[in-house]
This record gives sequence, structure tokens and C-alpha cells, in this order.
Amino acid sequence: MSPVIEEHARARLITDGPLTRPVPVDLRYDPADERRTVHIGLPDGTDWAFGRDLLERGLRTPIERGAVRVWPCGRTQLIVELHSTDGVEVFQFEIRTLIRFLARTRTQTPTASPDADRTPQPPSRTTRTDTSRTDTSRAARTDTSRTTRPDKSVQQEEGATQERGAQPAHG
Repeated sequence: MSPVIEEHARARLITDGPLTRPVPVDLRYDPADERRTVHIGLPDGTDWAFGRDLLERGLRTPIERGAVRVWPCGRTQLIVELHSTDGVEVFQFEIRTLIRFLARTRTQTPTASPDADRTPQPPSRTTRTDTSRTDTSRAARTDTSRTTRPDKSVQQEEGATQERGAQPAHG
């Protein structure tokens, strides 16, 4: 069994205000997961899970799948926009951090696997029960697992992607 790949990284939280702020994030990939899923763990205890291919494609071109939108911003940045019932969170990553992480995930993935032809799984959002890095207001919440609306994910699973500009959507 291959070890889980974890990388602690920094992203910039983009807000409506004039300033952005750096936040620590955890990037995680388990090669044993047959769906080839990456996880982005946020400091508030939220864990977003979606297909590794979403990040890989987002490095080159804007892509959207369910509640997650990814697009390159210039040559050195990548924007990840996460939608939930709580609102929208927009993060800016250094592309080299994600390239390094994705390269490590590819070294742990078998070249031919039975799930290679499977359709991508819709993104999901959960709240971690580990409260060591969460604030008390978030830790008191119950599990908020979500999946995307079936009608929208079906369209995206059929290969439909939407072009997005470099500006995050608000509201």
C-alpha cells in the first residue's frame, strides 16, 4: 500500500475588501482511493474533495465541476473557487506548489487502473471532526457533507466545461 501524500501549503484568501490574507491549507491524496481524489483542507475545518483531474486541467484552462471552479491566473497563480450554502470561498495558489503536489500524486498512482475510464466524481465538502485547527464556532457544527445537484453534475460529467474569466464570482 502506498503512503498518503500530504503537503502543507499556503494560499491567499481573496475577499471583497482591498486586502487578501494568507491561510494555511492541507493538500492530501490517498493513492488507495480508486476515485483519484484530492482533498483541500481549510483552516476552519472544512475539507473539499474532488477529482485530481480538476486541478490538473485547471492549471491550463478554466474548468468547473459542480461547486468547484478552477482557472489559471497569469503564469504563476491558480484560482480555486469553492461554493457552498455558506457562501463562496476564493483561494489563490502558487502554481508551482500545486504542480509539485500533483507530480507527487502521479508517482504514487498505478499507470493502468480499473477506474481509469470512470467518469469523474462530483466535488464534496465536509467538516473535519478534528478540532485541533478549527475555531470553536465551526467545531460545534455538525457534519455538512454535500454533493452537487444531479442536473448540473450530469452536464459536467458529459465533458461540459464553462469558460471563466480571471475574476471570481461574488454572491
